[in-house]
Amino acid sequence: MLAASGRPQSNQSSARFHSPSPAGYTVVLLQPGKTELSILGLVDCPEMEGTQRVSEGIKAFLISADGERLKHYPREFSFRVTATLRKTLIDGPTETFATKYDPKEFLLKLRFKLKAYNGLERQDIFPKAVKLIGMPSDVSYDERIFRVTFNVENLPISDRIVLQVLSPEDQELTHFPFGLL
Repeated sequence: MLAASGRPQSNQSSARFHSPSPAGYTVVLLQPGKTELSILGLVDCPEMEGTQRVSEGIKAFLISADGERLKHYPREFSFRVTATLRKTLIDGPTETFATKYDPKEFLLKLRFKLKAYNGLERQDIFPKAVKLIGMPSDVSYDERIFRVTFNVENLPISDRIVLQVLSPEDQELTHFPFGLL
């Protein structure tokens, strides 16, 4: 890219990362009851607020809001996941999933796992904590919000990560990829 002076530009910066930041959504049809389940993901990592990607030619790196070059993800990395039986999205289901659980019970039994990819190598990371936000689990309710926290100490910022949302049967319902480089 050329600068206004006609000389090649040495680096380009992208927009700053804000937390929480949308990670995506999926609508799944639970069978046999034909109940729509919407799953919405947010990256919820205040420690990365203001982080910016900078490109220098074919190389890229991240700079924190303080101006420091980042080499690793923060020690704790969190997602907020909303699983709801309410019709909140216009999109219809893209997948069908059979379960023996009542839909409201199904919500409470969701599981999570993080996959970190460095090239072709993959590492599975299990949550340090899964906290139910909002309605307590002993109250029957059609929506559950989870804060899922992972310990990713020394995970290189160049790794791509994917949050998996798993059924009570340990099958993937959806996933939310996240990468900054």
